[in-house]
Amino acid sequence: MNETISLVGEVEILLNNVVVVQKKNLIVQAGKNFLTNAVLSNSTSPFVAIAVGSGTTAASSGDTALESEFYRSVYTTSNTLNSVITLTLLLVPGVATGSISEAGIFNNATSGGTMLSHIVFSTISKQSIDTLILTWTITVG
Repeated sequence: MNETISLVGEVEILLNNVVVVQKKNLIVQAGKNFLTNAVLSNSTSPFVAIAVGSGTTAASSGDTALESEFYRSVYTTSNTLNSVITLTLLLVPGVATGSISEAGIFNNATSGGTMLSHIVFSTISKQSIDTLILTWTITVG
């Protein structure tokens, strides 16, 4: 019997508690390679951060960074249940203000690192009084 493992990601973004983005994302090749190597390695760096940026070029499997990253942080909450990983990043008023049109998951909390996933979406204008909640769900199936 042959078995296949797939990763399917989806992002939901709320701006001031209103859903403004709900879209499937791309698991990039660097992320797939990282996970493949992790099966045989005992020294991997977990994916710990979500970054946002203002890039508008469509995500592609060869991406290793956001096009125009301007904010990155360790996710606010994380959960795993029945092969589903859920990561949430809360951007409170005054944090990461500006035009946001892309996001990614990384294994480095400050810069660089390996990208797992990348999504590009219609621009969200986050003002200094706005709260943005980005929830990333990845299903392993």
